[in-house]
Amino acid sequence: MIDRSKDLQPNILTEQFIPDHVFVYLEKGELECYDGSKNYTFKEGDICIARKNRLARYKVKSKIEYKFFCFGEDFLKIIQKKHNLKPVSLTTKDTFLKILNNELLLAFIQSLSPYFENNQNIDKTFQDIKYEELLFILLKIQPELAGLFFDFSVPHKIDLELFMMKNFTFNVSLQRFAFLTGRSLSAFKRDFKTVFNDTPSRWLTQKRLQEAYYLIDKKNKRPSEIYLDLGFEALSHFSFAFKKYFGLTPSDIIERKANE
Repeated sequence: MIDRSKDLQPNILTEQFIPDHVFVYLEKGELECYDGSKNYTFKEGDICIARKNRLARYKVKSKIEYKFFCFGEDFLKIIQKKHNLKPVSLTTKDTFLKILNNELLLAFIQSLSPYFENNQNIDKTFQDIKYEELLFILLKIQPELAGLFFDFSVPHKIDLELFMMKNFTFNVSLQRFAFLTGRSLSAFKRDFKTVFNDTPSRWLTQKRLQEAYYLIDKKNKRPSEIYLDLGFEALSHFSFAFKKYFGLTPSDIIERKANE
């Protein structure tokens, strides 16, 4: 369990793959999340669970402080076996599940302070106990969460073209894309070539640049507003790749539009 305070600055975007179910309590600030299909907004006092094996992008609207617990699969399997817990049907497919505020849950969060070491990690002596306590509080509040925590299946093979067209802006490794489409890396590359007649790396770069051109030319976006959203890690890298691919800079497009 981690306590994060003042470590995320406003307007910084972080791309990530979610490897474990994550419980998040937002103590201060406002956070926007996007999973490729849906936008979510969380404000001070909100609680959610981020579902594992999903892609997510975050935008900090104001300086935030938060606490989170990562529920690893090994821990959940031990708890399931220990208490003979059964998975149930979970109807929602959302990446971020809003958790109802509850006196038990709020009391649990308030009880955490004495267990911190250097105000960051909970003392290992109590770690499993507090994780188990939180898990059972969540299951008591929303029993259907058993369908989330105790579902240990892995992504199955899905439509590659549909998935990539939806998620090409996420800056994750090819291994992650392969896993999420239910393929080994070699099968992913082979199927990708069949579907797109190109390599994944080249297609991703070109697709992101084409989207950038559209946003700058048709939506009047500035490079600084979009490069992170499109999977580029640095504005300088984006500008270099854009000039190399189109033969002109984003500034050239903006200037041309201004003179039309």
